[in-house]
Amino acid sequence: MNRFQRLPRALMANRRCEVLAGHVADLVPTDASVLDVGCGDGALTRRIGERRPDLRVEGIEVFVRPDAEPLVREYDGQRIPYSDDAFETVLLIDVLHHARDPMSLLREAVRVARRNIVLKDHVLAGLLAHATLRFMDRAGNPPEVDQPHNYWVRQRWLEVFREVDLLLVDWRGSLGIYPLPADWVFGRSLHFVALLDVVR
Repeated sequence: MNRFQRLPRALMANRRCEVLAGHVADLVPTDASVLDVGCGDGALTRRIGERRPDLRVEGIEVFVRPDAEPLVREYDGQRIPYSDDAFETVLLIDVLHHARDPMSLLREAVRVARRNIVLKDHVLAGLLAHATLRFMDRAGNPPEVDQPHNYWVRQRWLEVFREVDLLLVDWRGSLGIYPLPADWVFGRSLHFVALLDVVR
């Protein structure tokens, strides 16, 4: 990829980071300890902390990149290396559709979260949704990231939440991640952010 190809990708990544940081910062409770699972290079985690200095944020990632933020530590992608109820809030930002066993990872997040989970992922909705999401995942992720393409319809997400004892508090479907006209193709109703309370 040459520098002219990298520039639009970098600009899009910066916008995505800012938009998602805004949504997450709105949803996380005050003075919470926050774990960002599958945090990539940690840029989004850091940005959330900058927007919300009352939070104590850190991240874990399977492939820790050389340029990752200092708040990122490595984990095996299966068991989250913290005790039960270790954090008030756990973030899963575009992670579950990459997981080989998304239900197991979600249960791990529930185990570690004392209060709630903020989840950002995709919804299969509309014309050519699956093909569009596959294209976005291939274009937006480094080659070492798994691509099992676990995309679910909204009803399946709601069933999953009930299965793992999560109570849906807020669902945001129009996120504005992309500028127009790109949002008409890649945004639509394909993305959501949800606030989910852990039911003990």
